[in-house]
Amino acid sequence: LQLVESGGGLVQPGGSLRLSCAASGYSLNYFAIGWFRQAPGKERERISCISSYADRTYYTDSVKGRFTISRDKSKTTVSLQMNSLKPEDTAVYYCAADGAVQTVCPETWSAYDYLGQGTQVTVSS
Repeated sequence: LQLVESGGGLVQPGGSLRLSCAASGYSLNYFAIGWFRQAPGKERERISCISSYADRTYYTDSVKGRFTISRDKSKTTVSLQMNSLKPEDTAVYYCAADGAVQTVCPETWSAYDYLGQGTQVTVSS
């Protein structure tokens, strides 16, 4: 299973982007999907996730109310809608998939089974 992120780019402060995480030939419906980001000089952090069972969602405090994670109706992709973007949101964004069936998501990057290669998000005027 290979994860591919898309939707990154350059956006002005206050703008929006929608990131997608897809796995060619696979449904992500039964995977927990985590979104992580890593800014230059900083550690990779989990910013959002959706659990494999019951679709419970999690957001780190810095993105609550601005970002929304969701599964598309076809269950083949998981999106991260990012609104009211700030310069401090600039980072490489990664998605990760975990196959354990549970109502929580793994917290650390290393706990996920499959990892994407990342997409750059730059918020700048």
